[in-house]
Amino acid sequence: MSALPETQTLQNQRTKMKHPPGLYLLFFTELWERFSYYGMRAILVLYLTTELVSGGLGIKPSVAMTIYGFFTGAVYFTPLVGGYLSDRVLGRRLAITIGGITMALGNIVLFAINNQTGLYIGLILLIIGNGFFKPNISTLVGELYAPNDKRKDAAFTIFYMGINLGALFSPLVCGYLAEKYFATNINGVIHYGFKYGFLAAAIGMIIGQLIFNIFGNRYLGDIGKKPTGAPVKTNKETKTKAPLTKQEKQNVAVIFILTCFVIFFWAGFEQAGSSLTLYTDKFVDKSIGGWTMPTSWFQSLNPFFIIVLAPIVSQIWIKLSNSKRGDLPIPAKMGLGMILLGLGFAVLIPAVLQTGSDEHHVVEKANLLFIIFTYFLHTLGELCLSPVGLSMVSKLAPVRLASLLMGVWLAGTGVAQLLAGQLAAFTQSLGYLEIFSLISGVTIGLGLILLLLTKKLVRMMN
Repeated sequence: MSALPETQTLQNQRTKMKHPPGLYLLFFTELWERFSYYGMRAILVLYLTTELVSGGLGIKPSVAMTIYGFFTGAVYFTPLVGGYLSDRVLGRRLAITIGGITMALGNIVLFAINNQTGLYIGLILLIIGNGFFKPNISTLVGELYAPNDKRKDAAFTIFYMGINLGALFSPLVCGYLAEKYFATNINGVIHYGFKYGFLAAAIGMIIGQLIFNIFGNRYLGDIGKKPTGAPVKTNKETKTKAPLTKQEKQNVAVIFILTCFVIFFWAGFEQAGSSLTLYTDKFVDKSIGGWTMPTSWFQSLNPFFIIVLAPIVSQIWIKLSNSKRGDLPIPAKMGLGMILLGLGFAVLIPAVLQTGSDEHHVVEKANLLFIIFTYFLHTLGELCLSPVGLSMVSKLAPVRLASLLMGVWLAGTGVAQLLAGQLAAFTQSLGYLEIFSLISGVTIGLGLILLLLTKKLVRMMN
């Protein structure tokens, strides 16, 4: 007779370990938004630098990478404004819808107006839309769980898989449409169909918004509908919320400190869409059995590795958290991530020594395995740093400042993107060897420093 209560207990334990269905709704919403963003991003630098006669804008590579850096930086700054407005006025759910619609319009403009005017209007709309969407979708994931729920890190890793599933297929689809399917050969001149890649990105964004709004009430309930940081009205008078406690202030300080470190991680990591794309295009042998792989397809390596490795890393975190010694502290994970990124750039040093940095005098092209292994190490580093960083902000941020501080975290990535654009531009004057070596040395060094600071930061986090 005792078997029934034991069975019920096991069922209750399994239920507690299951993730709420709202996680998977946010998973698919983010999947399609990332499909849109990374599909557009995969072809953006190629669109900027390809000659006018071939369907591009004919912009100099150094200028193109500066534009790319400004754009990818700005999409991480605007979450500060979007996070503030959603906390105070809009609520997270409405902000996500506004952001999604605006980003879809941005890609439609890039599709419809193929000149520099269309470029800037489209990019501005994408920047604004990201500001509303980006901080709120991640914060909603955290709100599905209790503050000390052990499933939270694993949930953000699953959510991160949604990001990367979209990022995996989007360069394949958008890149194929732009570089292969809609490419035409007129009198020996190839004209690429970049605008159709942007159209595919717009369609992906629309699909994501339909999923979110159709199933939101069913799987999210009232989560995210009301602004959490609005002033509280009592007896018809507006009273200011209580000031932050000492512990909350320390938590906020930790968020800012770690944000400063990860700026350097993302400055290196985001070379993927700029200098690494151009290096792959000009200096890497992309032929496989007589077939040449589109350059944009290499942007799918990172999300492919994440989809393969994320479940493994997620299980490692869970097993460590249930062990006697406990999980690795968040700062230690992030320091390890920075070291792995630096090692990824170290892999490229012998490749650049072989190829040089002058695209007009390439003696021998590099084997594509150099790029593949670099992306592999970068992915391991990302899994140690990014999902646990999102989880960290959701845990430490005071509830009434949750979206704003998520915006601060993302704004750090914005600073990194601007820095990344400048570093990528310098590859055209200083050379790939110098820039890749610099990034490798700095990120490994800062990763070691962060490991040394781990105990202090953990005490501040309480």
